[in-house]
Amino acid sequence: MGILNGKRILVAGVLTDASLAFGVAKLAQEEGADIVLTGAGRGLSLTQRTARKLPSPVDVLELDVTEPSHFPAVVDDLRGRWGELHGVLHSIAFAPPSCLGGGFLEAPWEDVAVAMHTSAFSLKALTAAVLPLIESAGGGSVVGLDFDNRVAWPAYDWMGVAKSALESTARYLARDLGSRGVRVNLVAAGPMRTMAAKSIPGFSEFEDAWDGRAPLGWDVHDSSAVAKACVALLSDWFPMTTGEMLHVDGGYHAMGA
Repeated sequence: MGILNGKRILVAGVLTDASLAFGVAKLAQEEGADIVLTGAGRGLSLTQRTARKLPSPVDVLELDVTEPSHFPAVVDDLRGRWGELHGVLHSIAFAPPSCLGGGFLEAPWEDVAVAMHTSAFSLKALTAAVLPLIESAGGGSVVGLDFDNRVAWPAYDWMGVAKSALESTARYLARDLGSRGVRVNLVAAGPMRTMAAKSIPGFSEFEDAWDGRAPLGWDVHDSSAVAKACVALLSDWFPMTTGEMLHVDGGYHAMGA
């Protein structure tokens, strides 16, 4: 029996098998969970293909987190499928090109709004949509994947601001949902070589700095530590932890130089 035995988990954000969310989905299955994935837009077919690489077959539901009409369909499917939900992994972020790469002062609000909606507000939207299903399970865990934005990063620009908004959103959700048995936490991962990372100009600056400064070292190709942290938070092993940002970054965040 694994630590997620009997748990029913929704995983949002799998695109390829290099996605952090894929590692979480795979480990969640290995630890006994039943899972469903979501995909959106042009990436939906890619998510469906990637889903075939998981240990057990899974369904992929269409969910564009910026389209309010998609949420009821997902909830209806999960209600008919399981009737309850024990956990959610939120691994969704996007920013238009103008919001990354050094054009912080030039990025228009229209593009910034897309980044904020997709990368931060979506955590609230998804959590609120599935809340009745989590309450039906007697409570559960919402875990979001994050990149710690307590400081300014090279080239990260408005995506960094969106991550700060994500971090604050998680804390307010933790405040409002604790009495309803729902824990909300973030895992702040070190840089990983994912498709999303490839879209960040200057990503190599993160890679170059990380391994030399992180006390435990860091491998941008190995997401297993991140997956283990997420699965642990989705399990019953952290029953009194909420509003937390758990760093899985080799210790980089704790070093001054």
